[in-house]
Amino acid sequence: MTAPRSAPRFPPVDEQLERLTRGTVDVVTRDELGRRLGTARDQGRPLRVKVGFDPSAPDLHLGHAVLLRKMRQFQDLGHEVVLVIGDFTGLIGDPTGRSKTRPQLTPAEVQANAETYMAQAFRILDAESTRVRFNSEWLGTLGSEGFIRLAARYSVARMLERRDFKQRFAAGESIRIHEFLYPLAQAYDSVVLEADVELGGTDQLFNLNVGRDLMPEYGLAPQMILTTPLLVGIDGVEKMSKSYGNAIGMTEPPREIFGKVMSISDDLMWTYWELCTATPPAEIEALKQAVAGGAAHPRQVKSDLARRIVGDLAGEKAALAAAAEFDRVFAHGAIPDAVPELEVAVDGPYVRPAVPAKGAAVASELELLLVPLLADQGLAPSRSEARRLIAQHAVEADGAESPTEMLALSADRLRTGVLLRVGRRRFLRVVLAGTPRR
Repeated sequence: MTAPRSAPRFPPVDEQLERLTRGTVDVVTRDELGRRLGTARDQGRPLRVKVGFDPSAPDLHLGHAVLLRKMRQFQDLGHEVVLVIGDFTGLIGDPTGRSKTRPQLTPAEVQANAETYMAQAFRILDAESTRVRFNSEWLGTLGSEGFIRLAARYSVARMLERRDFKQRFAAGESIRIHEFLYPLAQAYDSVVLEADVELGGTDQLFNLNVGRDLMPEYGLAPQMILTTPLLVGIDGVEKMSKSYGNAIGMTEPPREIFGKVMSISDDLMWTYWELCTATPPAEIEALKQAVAGGAAHPRQVKSDLARRIVGDLAGEKAALAAAAEFDRVFAHGAIPDAVPELEVAVDGPYVRPAVPAKGAAVASELELLLVPLLADQGLAPSRSEARRLIAQHAVEADGAESPTEMLALSADRLRTGVLLRVGRRRFLRVVLAGTPRR
């Protein structure tokens, strides 16, 4: 009798199980995952791990990277990862966490966003061993009859068990029929791909379970589910999201990523160590003990964290340069080597002729409108926040605090260029349009 074929690339099941479940919130179920890993190892067949991303926005951030890192762990253990770009489901709009219907994107918006996703995801995933599929391949051809047959396999009562729907229904808020189709469409992705495992954020647990419920309807073994935590943003309050202005984008300049990581609280940095790096738990615990005992300074430990995160996304050389620039700019008050520049016109939205005081001689003075400029150029997340920063003396022009929302200056000074600094790490040089370059 021939012994079961073993694939030497698969580590022992206990080792895989410990690594894959580390840092997860939900595992449905751990025993089942262990059995499936054992079968995969005996048969030399990798598990098929499915993860879907709807291209609802053009940029991924570190919150998405938490999930991508878990995908990479499966790859490193020899399993097959399928990255599903939800170009079809993105047209529906995921209702997860929504108190009202999500605005639907146009096909052009979805396609434009989707084109940026793979390049960003491959900063963490191994591109050569990642299968990329667009779910319009099968959902776009399902047709009316196919969707009716799909919808017949799930009940409204089960849909209303979802917390988002239950709360909206109880409050008399509108729930559109197409929102029920979203979890069904995502579940059908698992059916078509015959997924062994589906990964998602903890807020996706309902959607993932719909896939687990639906697969036996098609004669398939139910997929297993692993969810990862939602990363708290740099504000330390809300989950990371560009709409909250608290995100660290994966494609931001290394110096920006480094600076944003350095801005998180000392308490929050331990979560980032756990979710945004591959550092073993024992090493993180040793760092905690070193900080608590005074053997290590929190700022240095956070700097090491920022360097690791930047290194994973942009390479070690970029990480070392970002660390050096941060130290030079923020520890010694220097100006960054590369400062973004904005050309403005007198008849544009940010500059207008100054109104001289009564009786004063008319001078060639202008007013730089700081509130719209800071908000529009990303130096503040909103106009109200821009006003707050000015009121809190957090805005400087050429090294001097700007006490008002309108900065009075001469045309000659604007031709020379005005260096704006917001907080400790946001800079912008504003120059009058048409000024010759030196």
